[in-house]
Amino acid sequence: MYMAVTHQVKVTVEPAFDPERSDPDEGRYFWRYDVEIANLGDRPVTLMDRYWRITDADGRQQEVRGPGVVGEQPTIKPGEAFRYASGCPLATPSGVMVGEYRMVGEDGRSFNVAIPAFSLDSPHGRRSLN
Repeated sequence: MYMAVTHQVKVTVEPAFDPERSDPDEGRYFWRYDVEIANLGDRPVTLMDRYWRITDADGRQQEVRGPGVVGEQPTIKPGEAFRYASGCPLATPSGVMVGEYRMVGEDGRSFNVAIPAFSLDSPHGRRSLN
C-alpha cells in the first residue's frame, strides 16, 4: 500500500498484478489498483482532473490526463473518502505510476494533491536488489 497526504487530502493506492488479464507470452501485463481519496480537512473538496505518468521497465513513459476519475468528479466532504478501482496495461513485467489530482475547494481555489509513486510488479519480472 502506498500513501501521500497533500493539503489535508490523503491518497492511498493498492496495486495488484492481474494474471487473468495478462499474457506474458504475448508481452501483455495488466495491473488493477484501488484508490482511496480521504478528506482530512474541514471543508469539502472536489476532484476536477487527474494526471498520471506511467513508466515501464524499459523506461518508456506515457502520460494520461483527463477530467475526474472513472467518469466522476466527486465532491468529498470532511471526514469522508471516495474510492475507485482502475487498471493499467504494460508491455513489460514491471513499471511505476505516479501522478496528481487537481482539486477545487469550496472557495473556488484549485490545488494539486499528490498521488504517491507506486510500483507495478509481476511475478514474471527479474528481481534485483539495489
